[in-house]
Amino acid sequence: MPTTPRMSVARHILIDCPEHGEENRLTPQPDSHDRYALGFTSGALLARETGIAAPLYLDSHDWGEVRGRLSEDNLLQARTASSAERLARETVQRLTVFNDLELELLVEASPSERSLLLWVAACRRYSFIGEFAEEVVRERYLLLTPSLGYAEFDSFVSGKALWHPELAELKDSTVKKLRATVFRMLTEAGLLVDGQIQQAVLSERVREALDARQPSDVRFLPVRVPTEAVQ
Repeated sequence: MPTTPRMSVARHILIDCPEHGEENRLTPQPDSHDRYALGFTSGALLARETGIAAPLYLDSHDWGEVRGRLSEDNLLQARTASSAERLARETVQRLTVFNDLELELLVEASPSERSLLLWVAACRRYSFIGEFAEEVVRERYLLLTPSLGYAEFDSFVSGKALWHPELAELKDSTVKKLRATVFRMLTEAGLLVDGQIQQAVLSERVREALDARQPSDVRFLPVRVPTEAVQ
């Protein structure tokens, strides 16, 4: 069953997806649903890219400067100027969901910690991914039905399209690209192996960082609560 959509006051919503152009700003009427931002197909978790960008920000505390350096100096080693700009923009957008303490943790993190943090970053940045993580991935894990395939993703999209007509307007090729990217993210985060959802193993410091937000961002991960944090 689809969940009741959040209601919001009129405000600017950034749409960044293949079906709506690169950056379109819309002002919905009061009480309209928020259109999903779907521009997350540039890479997957972006672990390498965020490993370059996060330290730059901690030095300058200026995301505009970081984005400029990433694209102009091609620090992310993109093949073309346009892809360098696109990848720099997406990397910065993902990282801006973190505060300074979280960014410091990201820089210091082990590969497994970093992967989980970057999955959470994608969930924060894109409510579409966050809702899929919470309503499908974590729910199936808690119900002891850990298998996860394309059918579950397609069912999720169909359900959400009742409240988000922009999903019904997407081309099949775009839906497939979104689906492939989300499953690649889950795989890179170590949360999906051979079609089976894997429990997220949280270190104490990552768990504390996620629990610092209300509601806790642990909701985006396949874990049971309470859970033991590893040292």
